[in-house]
Amino acid sequence: MNKTVVQRGLYFEEINVGTTYVHRPGRTVTETDNVLFTTATMNTQALHLDAAWSGTQPFGQRLVNSMFTLATVVGQSVTQLTQGTIVAQLGLTDVTFPHPLFHGDTLYTETVVTDKRLSSSRPGQGIVTMAHTGRNQHGVVVATASRSCLMWTEEGHRNALEAAGTAPGSAEG
Repeated sequence: MNKTVVQRGLYFEEINVGTTYVHRPGRTVTETDNVLFTTATMNTQALHLDAAWSGTQPFGQRLVNSMFTLATVVGQSVTQLTQGTIVAQLGLTDVTFPHPLFHGDTLYTETVVTDKRLSSSRPGQGIVTMAHTGRNQHGVVVATASRSCLMWTEEGHRNALEAAGTAPGSAEG
């Protein structure tokens, strides 16, 4: 018997405040990752690009671009929490980088759900607040951020898909 499994994140009602989600696998960051991200975003900071100059600075080597670190921390949570169940990212606050990430470090992320509530203006949707923490392979915290997302409830998502004609079993879905 053939079976279809669609990977998705969690619906609003499946998320519980206080739950910690540990995201795996980790992501080993390479020099190429850092240089491509840094140049693609037009960030000419020598701390990311100039090995000789960075070697004379307090950390003695190039640092991974902190925006790459933040994007990866958030990205590592997607498949487990928000893949296909997010309506929109509402904001990031309290972003910190207490220790740099270096080329060759492996980034591991965990997320704690800190709050959730149904939306008062958007039926079938709710707002979830998460605290992301990224650590290197030694367990040293390299990034933290609080993130709020507008999430679908299961019923709200199903109703939206049916209205759009893209629900499983619909003429177009």
